[in-house]
Amino acid sequence: MMMRRNVVSLIKFFLMAVFTVFLTVVVFRYVRATPNHEIMTPVALVAYDSSSSKNLAMYSNQNFNNHYQDINEKIDWHDYMKIEEEAKRIGKGEHGKPAFLSPSLDALKEKLYQVNGFNAALSDEISVNRSVPDIRHPGCKDKKYLRNLDSVSVIVSFHNEHFSTLIRTCWSVVNRSPASLLQEIILVDDASTKVGLKKTLDDYVATHLPKVKIVRLKQRSGLIKGRLAGAKVAKAKVLVFLDSHSEANINWLPPLLEPIAQDYKTCVCPFIDVIAYETFEYRAQDEGARGAFDWELYYKRLPLLPEDLQNPTEPFKSPVMAGGLFAISSKFFWELGGYDPELDIWGGEQYELSFKIWQCGGQMYDAPCSRVGHIYRKFPPFPNPGKGDFLGKNYKRVAEVWMDEYAEYIYRRRPHLRSLDPGNLKSQRDLRAKLHCKPFKWFMENIAFDLVDVYPPIEPDDFASGEIRNMGVPELCLDSKKRKKDELVVVDICIKDNPNIVGEQEFKLTWHKDIRPKDRTECLDVSKGGTKASVSLYPCHGGQGNQLWRYNVEKQWLMHGYSSRCLDTDPASKKVFVTKCDPSSPTQKWRIEKVNMKAINNWDNVGPKRH
Repeated sequence: MMMRRNVVSLIKFFLMAVFTVFLTVVVFRYVRATPNHEIMTPVALVAYDSSSSKNLAMYSNQNFNNHYQDINEKIDWHDYMKIEEEAKRIGKGEHGKPAFLSPSLDALKEKLYQVNGFNAALSDEISVNRSVPDIRHPGCKDKKYLRNLDSVSVIVSFHNEHFSTLIRTCWSVVNRSPASLLQEIILVDDASTKVGLKKTLDDYVATHLPKVKIVRLKQRSGLIKGRLAGAKVAKAKVLVFLDSHSEANINWLPPLLEPIAQDYKTCVCPFIDVIAYETFEYRAQDEGARGAFDWELYYKRLPLLPEDLQNPTEPFKSPVMAGGLFAISSKFFWELGGYDPELDIWGGEQYELSFKIWQCGGQMYDAPCSRVGHIYRKFPPFPNPGKGDFLGKNYKRVAEVWMDEYAEYIYRRRPHLRSLDPGNLKSQRDLRAKLHCKPFKWFMENIAFDLVDVYPPIEPDDFASGEIRNMGVPELCLDSKKRKKDELVVVDICIKDNPNIVGEQEFKLTWHKDIRPKDRTECLDVSKGGTKASVSLYPCHGGQGNQLWRYNVEKQWLMHGYSSRCLDTDPASKKVFVTKCDPSSPTQKWRIEKVNMKAINNWDNVGPKRH
């Protein structure tokens, strides 16, 4: 009986030993085979002596090195088969080339223009799968990115977007995103009324775009709340926000995701290229600048820093996002409270999120190797649903919660904000306290440290102001006619001589050394060379260049740029242009009503500082 018990015990011990050895081998193999594993230790060791201790140490070091290599391994994410396929495409608008409609479609073109703000009739004739030009820096083509990147939920909020541009946005994301990184596209319908955005859209998505989901809001809520609605149902670890009339370019996603994989408290923005509203030509806006703002909270840009220029393919820090297109980890987005839910419709949200990111422990980059095209509408085609001054309310909420004593500079530029009710701010102030966010002074001194040099809170005096009268034909004055971006400046009968003239003849030669209509932020811009280059209006950028003007008091010349070209006019056609300065030309002489000689004499010491 005793012998039988001993045999049974021996068998049990033997089976346990075999099982332990087997389990140890399985665990070791699993640890070595799994790319995303945690560093683990063996479950059991059957035999343990000094030699096995050395072997274990060697194995552990090797295992750690393998793990380190795994998580830092970089690969080429380009889809060369897709790139080759797109290179062979032919047709209207392919490769981002400008396209044009037949004159027989002019009536349809005008009809669709009025409800979209861009050439929607032309969009319908361009493939929703069209190719775009690879205009990245050449070095981007050789860059590799981490193998282990989180997948994304792409969120697109829209209201009455044109069907073909909306679908082209989706296809550009699907076609140019690695399948493993694109978990879903969430279309948030902000109570659209177009018939084609109901069942037609549902059917198209169900048939052709399995990764697309549609969320429909019952009442018009605006861009900010639309994005929040999409973010709330998103499943991926990273959120990517795009506008509904954009096109992702080649290999756009990995450059956005790698900085987030390295630090989840990072927001990354792509370079935003221009899709022309008239021809759908795809072209670069520029080769990068750092986002900023002036003290009226207009979005502005700062030049790249020297270290950024030396590394043209590397992400660079940017104080403020442009607003529409960016990637951020879902975890960090919600730690920051998402957008302030009391911001209404649109406006100010890019400042609110940018300030929160920087002041509350995060960082923000622009990624030059990620490019996304965007249609900048010719005009807003539908009214905003907000009540009252919703934009002013948004700005005041941002200023009161995040800008501390610097809010005073906003109120000096926008005095009506002082008495405007921003609503209840307690939850946003509590959030700031909870996250131990830094003061705005820290942001201005460490992140946007050169902003005050270009956009000072208290601006120097203007060089000159008032009407600009031609001396060759004294009855004519410079007139911008309250025109908009890209429209021409002319001359007309001086309003001071004939009050019946309808126009805009009060100008400022500002300390930025640009000329702008009084109380406006569009500047006189000359973007072309030639003997008679036209003068148009363009948003003031403070960067001089095409908008640089100087007044020679002695000769009465308005000189443009860094070359010897002067403002001139053809009195018969009332056209205005710049041409080679000619001392014998009377029409190149202009008298500005009020000239600040103290400022003029200090010309070389005044103006935005350049770093």
